[in-house]
Parts: sequence; C-alpha cells; structure tokens
Amino acid sequence: MDLSGMNKEQLQAVKTTEGPLLVMAGAGSGKTRVLTHRVAYLLDEKQVPSYNILAITFTNKAAREMQERVDKLINEDARKMWISTFHSMCVRILRRDIAYLGYDTSFSILDPLDQQSVVKDILKKRNLDTKQHNPRSILSVISSYKNQLIKPDQAIAEAAGFLDELYSEIYKDYQEILYRNSALDFDDLIMLTIELFEKEEAVLSYYQTRFQYIHVDEYQDTNHAQYRLVKMLAEKYRNICVVGDSDQSIYKFRGADIQNILNFERDYPEATIIKLEENYRSTKMILDAANAVIDNNTERKPKNLRSNKGEGAKIEVNVSQSEREEGHAIVAKVKALSEDYKYGDMAILYRANAQSRAIEDAFVKSSIPYKMVGGTKFYSRMEIKDLMSYLKVIQNPFDDISFERIINTPKRGIGTKTVEKLQAHAEQLNSSIYDAIRDADFLGIPQKTVVKLMSLLDVLDNLKEKSKYMSMTDLVDEVLADTGYLDMLQSDKTLEARSRLENLEEFKTVTKEFDQERPIADDNLFEFLSEMALVSDQDGVDDSSGVTMMTMHASKGLEFKVIFIVGLEEGIFPSKRVMFDDKELEEERRLMYVALTRAMDYLMLSRAESRMLYGRLENNMMSRFLSEIPEELLEKPANQSIFSNNNSSPSFKTGPKKKARIIQTNNDVDFSIGDKVSHKVFGDGIVSQIKGEGDNTELDIVFKTAGPKRLLANYAPLEKRTELDERKN
Repeated sequence: MDLSGMNKEQLQAVKTTEGPLLVMAGAGSGKTRVLTHRVAYLLDEKQVPSYNILAITFTNKAAREMQERVDKLINEDARKMWISTFHSMCVRILRRDIAYLGYDTSFSILDPLDQQSVVKDILKKRNLDTKQHNPRSILSVISSYKNQLIKPDQAIAEAAGFLDELYSEIYKDYQEILYRNSALDFDDLIMLTIELFEKEEAVLSYYQTRFQYIHVDEYQDTNHAQYRLVKMLAEKYRNICVVGDSDQSIYKFRGADIQNILNFERDYPEATIIKLEENYRSTKMILDAANAVIDNNTERKPKNLRSNKGEGAKIEVNVSQSEREEGHAIVAKVKALSEDYKYGDMAILYRANAQSRAIEDAFVKSSIPYKMVGGTKFYSRMEIKDLMSYLKVIQNPFDDISFERIINTPKRGIGTKTVEKLQAHAEQLNSSIYDAIRDADFLGIPQKTVVKLMSLLDVLDNLKEKSKYMSMTDLVDEVLADTGYLDMLQSDKTLEARSRLENLEEFKTVTKEFDQERPIADDNLFEFLSEMALVSDQDGVDDSSGVTMMTMHASKGLEFKVIFIVGLEEGIFPSKRVMFDDKELEEERRLMYVALTRAMDYLMLSRAESRMLYGRLENNMMSRFLSEIPEELLEKPANQSIFSNNNSSPSFKTGPKKKARIIQTNNDVDFSIGDKVSHKVFGDGIVSQIKGEGDNTELDIVFKTAGPKRLLANYAPLEKRTELDERKN
C-alpha cells in the first residue's frame, strides 16, 4: 500500500492503530484521506478482517465517498465493513434486534412532517392552540430530551414550571403513539439502540466483539446520545479513532456538545493526540484570516493552519448601501470571475435562509444559473409524500400515521366519521387501523363504505406480496396504478396535475439508482424506505453547473474555489440573540471560521449599510468577525473605508484595548471595548468602539433591544454590568 504522498502527521495517524487516537484535523488538512488510508492500512497491512471495522460519518455522501476511496486503495471486497452514518448504523442494529424492545422489525421512520402531524393531533386532543404551542418548537424540546437520553417519565419528574410539565407530558403522548405505530423518529434510532444495549447485554457484547476498530468522523458534532453510543461500542477493545476539529463545532442547536472532543483525553487517558495543521485547500491569505478570527475564541484546542498552496490574492471586501445593491454587486463579481472559474466552482454563504431573497432576485434578473440548498425539499411535495405513505403502509401495516394520509387519497368516499370509528376500534384492540378494517362490518359503518375499505385492504395486501419479488421501480408503478393515484392525476388536466406527474416520474430516477445497486430481495422495501428517510440536505449538493447558494451551516464539509460570505453585520452575523452570551458568540465565531475555510482560491466578504430583513429596515454596524481580520489581508473597496461608515462600524479587535475614563457619581469607571454595560433608558449593551478623548470621548454601544447608539461618555447614564451584578450580590 502506497503511503508516500502523506505528510509526517498524516502518516503517524494512519499507522497508530492500537488504542484511543484523537486526530485534531484542521479544515482542508486531508482528514478524509487519513481516515480512508487508515482503514485500508488496517485491512491491507494489519490483516484485520473487514467485518471488524466500523467507520461512522455524519452524511450519506461522506459515507459513500469513504467507501469508494477504500475500495480503490485495496483489492479486498470491503462491503462487509460498516461505513455509515450514525442513523444508518442504528437502523441496521434495530432491524435485527428491536423486537427485544417490543417494536415490530418492519418499523417505520417518521420524517419531520409526519412528526408535526402527530404533535398536532396530540394538541387537538388536549384542546391546545397550535399558534400558542408551535408543533415544531415542541418537537425541538422532545429532540433535546432524546439527545440527552431523557425518557418521558424522567422529563415529567424533572419539569420546572407549567410549560415544561406540559411539553414533557406531550412527549409521553408522542412516544406512546409512535410505539403503537411501530414508528421511530431520527432521535429514537440512537436512543433506542442505547436502550437495546443496556437491556440486552448479549446484543451489546456481539457488536463490541465485532467492531474491534472504530472510527468516528466529525467527532466535534456528536451529541450526548451519539457520544454514549460510541463509548459503549468501544468499551471492550478501546481501539477508537476520532477525527474532528473543535474550531468547527457549529451544531449546538442540534445538541452537539463541543466538550466531547475537548474531553477525549479525560475519557481515554492513554490516548494519542495528533494535529493535522497543513492545509491543502486554501491560500495563505484565506488561512491567515481564518486563524486571526478563531484565535479570539477560548474554548478550543490551539492549532495554527498553514497553507500548502502559496500566498494567494487578498480577500476582497464589498460594502453596499442596501441588500439589493449587495445582490447586484455579488452577481457582477460572479460574471467577472466566470472568465477564470466555472459557475459550479462558486458558492454564496449566508447566516440565515431569509438573506437569500435579495441575492436570488439579482440572479433571476441575470442569465447566471444558480441552485439553492435547503429550499423546498423534493420529498416534502404532496404527491411524493402520498406515494411514500403507500410504501410505508405496505411495509409496516401498523403505521396509522401514513395510513390516515392515504385512506381517502385518491377520494374513495371514506369520510372522517368512518376514520374516527376505525381509530377508536384500533385503540380498543391496541392495534392498527389496518387491522380494524377487518372488523368494519361490526362497527356501524355503512355497507357501501365497508366494501370500499375491504377493496383498499385487498389492494394493499396484494402490493405487500408484490414488494417481495419486484424491483422498487416496478413496485412504484404498481402502487400508482393499483391504488388509482395515477388515474386521479391523469384525469385532472391542470398544470398542477401535470407537474405532479413529472415529479413522480423524477422519483423513479431515485428508485432506478437503488435497483442498479441491489438484486431483488424481500427486504428491499425496508432498505429503500430507510435510505429515503435518512437523506440529508448535503446529499443533494452536487457539482453540476450553477452557483450554489446555501447557509453557512449547510456548507460544512464542502469546498469551492470561490466563496462569497454576505451579511457581515452586527445583529445579522453574529445574530442579535447571541451577542450577550459568550458561549453562543464563540459558536458563531466557529461558524465564521467554517465559512472562511470553505474557500480555496478567492474570497469576498460583503456587508450592507442598511438591510431590509423580516420586514424591518435595519442600519447595522460591521460584524466584529470582519474587524477581527487584519487589514493587511484585505483588498479595500475603491474610495471606501472598510472599517467605517455612517453607522460607525465597531472594532472588536483583540490586543491592547482603548479605554475611556468616565466620572459618574464621584466614582471612576474605566470602560473598554467589549465591556457589557447598562443604560437607564436603552438597557443592556456592549461597548463596540471608543472615539475621542477627555470631554469629547464618545462610546459606540450595541444595545440588546435599542440597537447601535453613539453616546457622549461624560453624560451617558452608564454602568458596567459586572459592577451592577456585584452590588446585587
């Protein structure tokens, strides 16, 4: 096996195969290369059987890439080796042994829309308004409980206050409904795998013995449940290799815990630590900027990326009057750069999806092709949801959530009252609507409707049999024909119906890809549905022509020759909600670091002096993250200053801080840039800039609610937050 192209640190990481290993891999430092070569080294040089190796990634795309790279490096067939996401791995484990937990092995996996439907039903039964209790917010709370491995009864017992108690009770209702439907959500996949391991020692022992060499990519993104799962699996042999970067931990909102990677040595005192600091992606200018920004964080493992690509061009800065002007400036730059780069080489990154509108408007008016990541998802469209619901019911007859969607789609004259009678009977039987239909004759349902129900049941039973010997593409054709769904759309001559038919045809490109990779088998429907449920946003990112527009979060793990980062303003990025929370602010700075390090050759940083967002016009100061980049790395706009405008951009730079001494009520108070202050009228704020001296000293302050203000130091009724807090204590 050829390892000649590796640097010293990469080679050490590949050859350190025994015992715990932490590879702290900076952005663009070749971590995927190290992981794949390490796996290949175990197989080829150490003669480790492929079924003893486990590699866990965070996206299906990363798993596929790793599998393909390993296949190219070795002669042996590596298909017995598990290279998968956390969720895919847990599906395989649960498929084999979930019966120990009382679930059917043909369980369904709910998508976010199905989950919302369940919560809406619970709220309806409890006579609660969905406007007051947002189902998505409730699901976020439930997800947080599951990521912390907190069961409903524990959540209820530990609830503090009315809302906590209510949401934990809804959590209990939600889990009972899922259990009755033999359905799992994404968080259940991991939580129930852990529950299975805790309950059945023999099952845990089987996987501990099997996976003697464990690899975890993007370890900084693991939540508590994922951390616990990995720790359980690695307990026997302790040959665990985790790869990650504390500076790229940006998923706290999903439950990711940066302490997992920072405390790896505490969990494994015998661990070897290797830093990968040579970057093969970006120029020195780009990396110097990224290093300067992230150096302002305290919660990190220190490292300093160095470029393998040479100096590169300075980072261009764009200052626009408005978000519309910003959009046109970006499009003009894209056109200019298209002489040297393909459109597919370029990406525009923003903090929130709402920021994309003005840029998209500019693209629409130009002739430049573009694609957006994270827009309306193909699998969320009505006709695709209907088809998937049919497939889910065929696979798992207990799935009432899917059954209720298709029982009268297309219209069969099965009304709400009939469905309610079936639901009530199913609850009495502790069974499913599917089974309740068999007793329809005895439930006071009109005979005409009973005939229709029995006809539907026959169709579904026949499709279940067909699913065992048909390709997925053929099965989809049969479902659309046998259920009358195809007739419904073909008889409707509207443009909408034609569009829906085209989407169903497009769906068959997915099934054909699946069919090409697998021979026909009776568990293919389960495998297909599992794959569809676990598709992530990044799996849809391709390298085809067109400028990519996406959030900074979605860009993680990707790279582009040209990157535009837009909306670099205080209150936008960093966002208002984090400006007074040091930990959240550090997470935002890590997000800036991730965005910067996506760029290979060219980087433009953009801000607008005023911006219409969420229906409000805001005049925001320049982002502190832009001010943290040394000026010598930046290409200044012609006839413009980067660091000042009508709104007085802040200077949050590190190093010696300028101070202002203010005499207030006979007390000397020193104020420095970055101090948290309180104003009698404007409330809490942060000092962003200090100008002038003596009586003319002016303070620029970003207030939490009132926004940016400039105040004369001698006359402003200001006090430091720390001093106020000390007095209270």
